[in-house]
Amino acid sequence: MKDYRIVKKRIDVSVGESVRMLCELQEFSHNDLAELTGIPQSTLSTIGTDRIQLGVERAKVLARALHATPAVLVFPGWDVEEEAAA
Repeated sequence: MKDYRIVKKRIDVSVGESVRMLCELQEFSHNDLAELTGIPQSTLSTIGTDRIQLGVERAKVLARALHATPAVLVFPGWDVEEEAAA
């Protein structure tokens, strides 16, 4: 761990933005992601625009498809240092 340095949080990211960024990194369209997850494209669209909450089960399915942990999707703005100091 000595080779790593702690980075500072630079921006706040919403759940929808987190999903959209991971989709973009994986080069998935909503249709691609819908096929992989079984979640309707219309639902993915509302998640991506933060109009509905993601939910734990959807987070698990999406995380698996996007090769991420559910925590990245459910808690994109989580500040570990701040919470540890509380």
